[in-house]
Amino acid sequence: MLFIAINHIVRKLYFKKVENENHAAEKKKSGFWATVFKVELADIAFAVDSILAAVALAMTLPNTNLPKIGGMDGGKFLVIFAGGLIGLIIMRFAANLFVKLLQSRPGLEIAAFAIVGWVGVKLAVLTLGHKDIGVISYEFAHSVEWKLFFYTVLIGIAAAGWFMSKEKGQTQSA
Repeated sequence: MLFIAINHIVRKLYFKKVENENHAAEKKKSGFWATVFKVELADIAFAVDSILAAVALAMTLPNTNLPKIGGMDGGKFLVIFAGGLIGLIIMRFAANLFVKLLQSRPGLEIAAFAIVGWVGVKLAVLTLGHKDIGVISYEFAHSVEWKLFFYTVLIGIAAAGWFMSKEKGQTQSA
């Protein structure tokens, strides 16, 4: 996550200027089937993400009296199945909203990748603070102070992205 965020932000901020100078004439556009492929690939990625989140949730639930499916408790299986299905359906509708939002406020793209990077920092802190790794203390990684700091910065990134992103068509004043 950290690599994705840093790579995208560096490319967007620093290499875009050089790219615009070199390729100002015209941009290469994806064909119809390439676009369909990219959309479906994104749908699959988000469905897998939803399924993984549902697996994490389901494993914390108590077993039910439902019959086992594939060696797994039936209730837990249904939670996982519903998570994947709901994630896929929501992404179909949410993708359009996010595309419209990014078209109206293009600067939000950098904020979104900054949030991805910040979540990567949280995962790194949790990993380094794991009891078996112990690079940083377990207590810090799970402390209220760290959580408050994390969410304060997260909200700050989102707010800065929103307020610093000009709506498309607005001119930036000096």
